[in-house]
Amino acid sequence: MTAIRIKDAATLLGVSDDTVRRWIASGVLEPSDDGPVATVDGAQLAALARERAVAPDDGAAVARSARNRFTGLVTDVRTDVVMAQVTLQCGPFEVTSLMSADAVRELDLRPGVVATAVVKATTVIVETNRDNR
Repeated sequence: MTAIRIKDAATLLGVSDDTVRRWIASGVLEPSDDGPVATVDGAQLAALARERAVAPDDGAAVARSARNRFTGLVTDVRTDVVMAQVTLQCGPFEVTSLMSADAVRELDLRPGVVATAVVKATTVIVETNRDNR
């Protein structure tokens, strides 16, 4: 069992420490008994994260194979004659896409526009802290 400190659990789920404590008090999460520091079970936290991460229906009439969708605000657009670089701020994450300058014009992408980055990656690199193994 991986024990995760309440402070870290809150950061991972994007909520306050107090929210995690309320979830423990109400039985949504069970506290771990792994020492003097209050922790929760990592597997249980992962299940709660998945449960809470259900994306709202965007109303699109098409089905997609890509599951990674990040909606946010366009913060920067750099274009030349042929190519463009578009940066979105999606919550705490910055997503940058390279596309044609024509696509930027067709989508009318400019700072302040709400857009969704859809990612279908064949290579995803996963990292962990060496101390957690």
